[in-house]
Amino acid sequence: MFELDWRTLLAIVALALVTVLTRGFFFLSERDWKLPHWAERGLQYAPIAALAAVVAPEVVMTQGQLIDTWQDARLFATAAGVAWFFWRGGVLGTIVCGMAVFLPLRLALGW
Repeated sequence: MFELDWRTLLAIVALALVTVLTRGFFFLSERDWKLPHWAERGLQYAPIAALAAVVAPEVVMTQGQLIDTWQDARLFATAAGVAWFFWRGGVLGTIVCGMAVFLPLRLALGW
């Protein structure tokens, strides 16, 4: 099916070693590790920052270019989802509300 040469095998072994060492490094210490307060506080924002970094380009870009029309179902679905979240809260309601706006616009109007 494919040929495995020594360079590929060396790369796989090296990556495996780096992974094991970096993940197992914290088990080598006999005392507990304590992050500085600023690091703990910064890590609280990591999930929302990662989510925004993934979702925002999908909302405002198509084929690597900014959208140039207001007739895009993603804009209206995002606005509806944000409004729902600030009105009622909850992730499930936000998703349902956004999809309830997105699907008719996409399917019926072809936006």
